[in-house]
Amino acid sequence: MKKIAFILWIVSLILTFAGGIYVLANHGQVNAGYAVIPALWCVICFGVYRRGK
Repeated sequence: MKKIAFILWIVSLILTFAGGIYVLANHGQVNAGYAVIPALWCVICFGVYRRGK
């Protein structure tokens, strides 16, 4: 479970940065959810990873 949470944390971190770059590249005209939703998953997965430690 700990390894799965770590892998999902890394993937969601990458998606967060990619979503943020996408929003900035479109001058904020697209939905900010492209960056916020993966960031939420990033926080959740990191919490699960830390709790399993």
